[in-house]
Amino acid sequence: MSNSLTPKDFRNALGGFPTGVTIITALGKNGQKIGMTVNSFNSVSLTPRLILWSIGKNTNCFDDFMAAKAFAVHILASDQKDLSERFATTGVDRFADIECTEGLSGTPILPHYSACFQCKTAQQYEGGDHIIITGEVLKFSDNKLDPLLFYRGSYNSL
Repeated sequence: MSNSLTPKDFRNALGGFPTGVTIITALGKNGQKIGMTVNSFNSVSLTPRLILWSIGKNTNCFDDFMAAKAFAVHILASDQKDLSERFATTGVDRFADIECTEGLSGTPILPHYSACFQCKTAQQYEGGDHIIITGEVLKFSDNKLDPLLFYRGSYNSL
């Protein structure tokens, strides 16, 4: 095993593990809606109900998510590729023409998803070039829709 592999090689190897696709939403420091596409989501504990996700330190909404006391994780449904791409794009109004409802602590809740977890921020941990955020799930809903998947750089479905 060679240690001379590049970060791109490492990322491509990690892409061999299929993941679900989520959008994390919260309110920013100035009360604005913030959101981003994330596939680094995982369960941590059933009792208490804990989940985690990670955010890159160079992400444009990093400071807003670090200050957020609450957030929502939306597991995207298989028909939401376009929404995933919108929330992964910088310099656009990610919430344009989306009628969100208000969740816990004012967190924006998207109108369509497979499952949604409303959380209060529990802990933040250093994780190299990312911060790992754990959330205590205070409320969740499960629409039991087939999820959107990401594998080897492409969207897929079951």
